[in-house]
Amino acid sequence: MPACATLDDQTLPIPIATRVESPKPKPAPAPVREIQQAKFEEPAAAEKGSADTFTITLPAAFALTNANSLDVRIAEERVRLATAGVDRANALWLPNVNLGVDYFRHDGQIQDIVGSVFGTSRSSLMLGAGPQAVVSVTDAVYAPLAARQVLRGSQANAQTVRNDTTFAVAIAYFDVQQARGDVAGSLETLRRADDLVARTAKLAPDLTPDVEVNRAKAEAARRRQAVESAYERWQVASAELTRLLRLQAGTLVEPSEDPSLLVSLIDPDMPLDELLAIGLTHRPELASQQAVIQAALVRVKQEQRRPYYPSLAVRGVGSNVPGLAGGYFGGGVNDDVQNFGARFSVDLQAVWEFQNLGLGNRASVRERESESRRALLEVLRVQDQVKAEIVQAHAQVSRTARRLKSAEEGLANATASAEKNLQGLGQTKRVGELLILVFRPLEAVAAVTALDQAYRDYYQTIADHNRAQFRLYRAMGQPGQALCERAKPAESPAKLP
Repeated sequence: MPACATLDDQTLPIPIATRVESPKPKPAPAPVREIQQAKFEEPAAAEKGSADTFTITLPAAFALTNANSLDVRIAEERVRLATAGVDRANALWLPNVNLGVDYFRHDGQIQDIVGSVFGTSRSSLMLGAGPQAVVSVTDAVYAPLAARQVLRGSQANAQTVRNDTTFAVAIAYFDVQQARGDVAGSLETLRRADDLVARTAKLAPDLTPDVEVNRAKAEAARRRQAVESAYERWQVASAELTRLLRLQAGTLVEPSEDPSLLVSLIDPDMPLDELLAIGLTHRPELASQQAVIQAALVRVKQEQRRPYYPSLAVRGVGSNVPGLAGGYFGGGVNDDVQNFGARFSVDLQAVWEFQNLGLGNRASVRERESESRRALLEVLRVQDQVKAEIVQAHAQVSRTARRLKSAEEGLANATASAEKNLQGLGQTKRVGELLILVFRPLEAVAAVTALDQAYRDYYQTIADHNRAQFRLYRAMGQPGQALCERAKPAESPAKLP
């Protein structure tokens, strides 16, 4: 099966468009996805350790998800199991066929049909075949209908697994990207902290006390710890992504995209009512529960009509033990088996059954009715859950979209502040008879600390935005396998200084 193939693509919902101008709750006929680059240039990376690296892209990760995921393959096997159940239900009308040989031998007393007892020795041999079946007409009529609903539910559940697995991969992928961004930001901040230590050590003792050098070195030590912590988060996040994609254990996953990659799947300004309408229409969990309701209603009718439909029995009785209906039969006295010829004997029955004088039938009906009511309540529960997930994801998408500009501005200002503090650290000015520093080392340390936090805020905002986009995409029931399509990156904007 191709990496992005499904068992039943015709049943999948159509992905929504990136921009929806109409207020009506109607998805666009084709997905429109755009990947944009944030205005930031990643600092040069340092050594990542001895682990083997595996370069990957986001579309490639989604393709590996559909091809390698054990959860997806297990769900597909459940669909095949339900398909076999439909085939079995459709074959309930058909009898079993027995093929074989029957040999019978009797020695001693036996009773004839009028009651007389006498002694004899006889034997017989039959080679033939015969039908055997006990068919409940109620089951033969309604079981295929219920089995088809079970198949629909299994297909919807398989789509749910695909969506959940794709979402899990997206979350793990952007966890890796956030950690990579933290590594880049920590390395850049460490470079500035080391520069701060060198500049502070060159200052004249009359301008700055030794404690300022100690403070700068302490800040540089903190930044080294931050670099190691960032690499640790990268390796931990990479291990989770490796597990989901079933790559070699211990591989360090390194996305080829910049850590500032921005993914846009859904317009943040899309009306919430429209998102809710699409989600309630396309969520596979709801389709699965609706199939459960339909199957339960079919089973209610099945039990209600069971007393009125007979069970049909077909048995071959051409042999001494029922099983063979027709064939080649012969026999004789003692072990003299002869006089072979054709023989055919079959028994047909139609039996109406009232379980426990009808009380058992009534109890079965009540059980099926309870199951149908429970399935309906479960649909309502899932609907409430879907609504809550859409509202939550929409809030995250909207708020992270607003945070992006502030994060970029904060990083630009923090970068400018750190640069100015470091460049101006040796500049002095005279106040009366005193010569003082224009920028004190303490202020430069604070600027480096602020820069480190600005990097963290920036990359966290980027990752939160991307995670929120995929969370809303999943909450709306859009097919995860559609993300196998390659998205075209937008033109890179101007770099920040």
